[in-house]
Amino acid sequence: GINAEYGKQWYQRRVRGGESSDMCGIFAYLNFCTPCQRHQVYEILLRGLERLEYRGYDSAGLAVDFPEEGVHIVRKQGKVKMLRGLVFDVEKAHYHTEVRTHIGIAHTRWATHGEPSEANSHPHTSGEDNSFIVVHNGIITNFKDIKQFLVKENYIFTSDTDTEVIPKLAHYIYHHGEEDEKLNFAEVVERVISQLEGAFALVFKSTLYPEQVVAVKRGSPLLVGIKSERDISVDSVNISYRKRHDSDNRAFNLDGKSAEYFFASDASALIEHTDRVIYLEDDDITSIINGSLRINRLQKHAKTDTTATRQITTLRLQLQQIMKGNFSTFMQKEIFEQPESLLNTMRGRIDFANNTINLGGSRLMLWISRDAGA
Repeated sequence: GINAEYGKQWYQRRVRGGESSDMCGIFAYLNFCTPCQRHQVYEILLRGLERLEYRGYDSAGLAVDFPEEGVHIVRKQGKVKMLRGLVFDVEKAHYHTEVRTHIGIAHTRWATHGEPSEANSHPHTSGEDNSFIVVHNGIITNFKDIKQFLVKENYIFTSDTDTEVIPKLAHYIYHHGEEDEKLNFAEVVERVISQLEGAFALVFKSTLYPEQVVAVKRGSPLLVGIKSERDISVDSVNISYRKRHDSDNRAFNLDGKSAEYFFASDASALIEHTDRVIYLEDDDITSIINGSLRINRLQKHAKTDTTATRQITTLRLQLQQIMKGNFSTFMQKEIFEQPESLLNTMRGRIDFANNTINLGGSRLMLWISRDAGA
């Protein structure tokens, strides 16, 4: 049999250390004060998904802003090339419209909850108004409890996924804060993830917070790529442990200059755009507002938070090397990654700290319980 202590250390090193890969893929792109035509935005998103195709998937989708029409979500079962054709058919009237600041999010899905279908594809939304939109890698183990609560609050679900509870919970939190409390985007996401059990990487966009994006990870890999015409002279981004997220004094910014930010599940989707990346760590809440990037954490843990910064790393490898790693062929890479497929089924379900196996559960906060009983 496998030595239990070795298995524990291996699991923590691979999953919690960010070395493991998920079958799904996330890609997001924000251009701040960087004029480009909409077809260029689509191409960047679709190319990002194509770079993640090797991870395995059964459907794909993206969300973009239409001028004066709000958010449009395009989803398709099948390959990215099928999504590409659908994007052109649906959005060709706006293909050459210029945008100066825009956020697009995209995703390839490997079905875990619900069959492969357009309805179950990402991005998922809070409702018809698209107040909150999210792409998600990982598994939410307590989604049934959250869904049951939200159904009682008259939320209507249109998919079989665990992911759909996330934007709807964000919508509920936004509209059920204290009367004198105005939450910013990162704080809404903060409260959402405090309710989630399991493993996830999430990227949010919202019509309530235009031109902003928030991303967070726990157990699933997520990187941020930074691109600017100016030299990026700093080598790290400071972490804030403040309760509020509005302060600029610990933000990474380019003094209002144009910038492009990319979020991706792994470096293979970033290297053709930039070689300057940040590897996010578990529970990093990353937000971009007015072109400034902030990384916030709820509290500092003495044992795990040994640094107050996140390094901006320079990628040295070529695209083909990143995608194949140290393997000579993709087939060889897939063979040796089979143990990680097993890990993905356990992700977020094994708690070595308490020697328990988590197959779901209820962990709704008191503020939700009070509202539910009101």
